Amino acid sequence: MMREDAEKIYTGAITASLPDSAVREALRSFSPPSGRLILVAIGKAAWQMAHTATEYLSGIGVALDAGAVITKYGHLKGEIPGVEMYEAGHPIPDEMGVFATERVLSITKGLAEDDAVLFLISGGGSALFESPLCTLSELSEITRALLACGADINEINAVRKHLSKVKGGRFAEHVYPAKVFAIALSDVIGNRLDTIASGPTAPDKSTVGEVSEILKKYGLEIFDSVYDFLTRETPKTAENATHRIGGSVSALCRAAKEISESLGYKAQILCDDECGIAREVGESLARLALEKSDTDTPIALIIGGETVVKLRGNGLGGRNQEIALSAAKLISGKENIAIFSVGSDGTDGPTDAAGGYVDGESYEKMLSVGVDPTAYLENNDSYHALKSVDSLIVTGPTGTNVNDVSVALIGRRMR
Repeated sequence: MMREDAEKIYTGAITASLPDSAVREALRSFSPPSGRLILVAIGKAAWQMAHTATEYLSGIGVALDAGAVITKYGHLKGEIPGVEMYEAGHPIPDEMGVFATERVLSITKGLAEDDAVLFLISGGGSALFESPLCTLSELSEITRALLACGADINEINAVRKHLSKVKGGRFAEHVYPAKVFAIALSDVIGNRLDTIASGPTAPDKSTVGEVSEILKKYGLEIFDSVYDFLTRETPKTAENATHRIGGSVSALCRAAKEISESLGYKAQILCDDECGIAREVGESLARLALEKSDTDTPIALIIGGETVVKLRGNGLGGRNQEIALSAAKLISGKENIAIFSVGSDGTDGPTDAAGGYVDGESYEKMLSVGVDPTAYLENNDSYHALKSVDSLIVTGPTGTNVNDVSVALIGRRMR
């Protein structure tokens, strides 16, 4: 019963967070140019956003002169007339992403003042939309190091922006004097435009001084050949760009709350800006659920955000799976508690799962099949631990990307 409720909650919340309505709403304030119109969509939700935008524009009699979509492998859902389609690597940028980005730079080169770029941005764009100042291998190694050390998304993107020809406002510079109308589906806590996909068209708030402090904080050593790029400041203005936020984790949490309430739970959003260590968040959510487990009223406790994983082992998993696995031992034996955590984009870490679900039976089930959850957690192998007891949540690519939602469901106490 509780697993069925969990599925209804995360499925409904993700569906409510699809970018279609947000893109259409934002486009109502878009004035088509008298010159050329070029569409560029980047990120895990790029195809969905581009599809919606082209349908809307066609409906009002506006045609594209060119267009390109760059999204993660496996996320394209078909052709879009007049739009080039590319899939590339995430979270580590690859040669296909660089090739696709160079293609975008080509079709947006030499634009005039009466031209416009409709720029559709979603999470994952930092890796997918990339033309590095350094070599791709150098950028890949730096990205891996940032992901492994526990740096948050703002810190990771601050470094990447200073190593890119298109991030940190540099794409807006590239298309100037053409106008940019950007619609962003936010996967960043606080909805910072300069951090969503590393802000290709936004004035950059990060500085070379900040980058230096981040590298010192995590003890990261940078190639000598890259150091010079990290001392070049990014653009601090983008006067040719207009931005609209089209979706966020706050809306994802509100949708989860509404669905939980429709299922009979007294729902509470604890926060929508969680950015702590995944296993610590899972343990905290489990402890809070235990505190409230003596209840006659079903309760749903909701957390939104984007946690981080500190790599200690060489296993397979993601932050949402770690949240679920870290909670399993604490709620073991509790018949009225279940905890799940899901990435709204349908991919959690380098896996085919969106997240994980555990209840009071999960821990003992793992032990019974020869899986020690504690050892697997220490090895960052949440994927295989959860898979052993059918506790992975698999949705496939969802078409949106607005961070993660974690929920503790507490049923009526057992008599």
